[in-house]
Amino acid sequence: MSLLNKKNQKINISILALFAVASFGLNIIILLLLIFHGSMLQRLNGARPQSLVQLADGRGIVVDTKPNLERHQETIRRFIGEATTLMFTWSEKQSQETVWQITSQLLSGDIRQKVSTEISQSLARNNFNNSIRDAEGLLVIKHLSLPEQIGEGKWKVRIIANRLFFTGYDKIGESIPFKKQILVRAIDTQTIASPDAPTPLYSAVYKLGETRLQIYKICDIEDKSCL
Repeated sequence: MSLLNKKNQKINISILALFAVASFGLNIIILLLLIFHGSMLQRLNGARPQSLVQLADGRGIVVDTKPNLERHQETIRRFIGEATTLMFTWSEKQSQETVWQITSQLLSGDIRQKVSTEISQSLARNNFNNSIRDAEGLLVIKHLSLPEQIGEGKWKVRIIANRLFFTGYDKIGESIPFKKQILVRAIDTQTIASPDAPTPLYSAVYKLGETRLQIYKICDIEDKSCL
């Protein structure tokens, strides 16, 4: 009987030892799986998501998405070139006041009044204030620099242009030099509301707003502190 008890005790000890070894091995496997999944999650967090883009010919390609504050250089140049051209172009059928009311939405709210005042002062210095209502305005861009990044989601572009004014009796026109630094920044959302019955000008401004860029400062081209 004593031998049988000892044999049973040995069997129990062997089973417990086997169970302990199996439990330890299982815990090691679980730990390795957790480490593996953790490394996979880190890779996924570090990787940029991809989007499917359909090309004009019907083909589809997968591309890396850009962070919200990134913009392509040509997108920035096109935005500034078209925004300033629209802002300083008007006619008898589309008055300066109407143009400014619509295009000023491309500026940040805190500089609209300042820019409007500077435009009026510039016209007064060149004796255009009295005849501006009967004149047609046009901005002719001579040079638009590549965007210079000055911060996260912020760029500076130098523009050299001429503002031309024509009246019914003066088809040659008069010119005001327009040499500025235009500072833009990326914004999170489209800030220009889509109207129920948009005019061609409003449609153009709304389309520019879809780039989610905004002019937040305009300085003289020689201003070294313009940031």
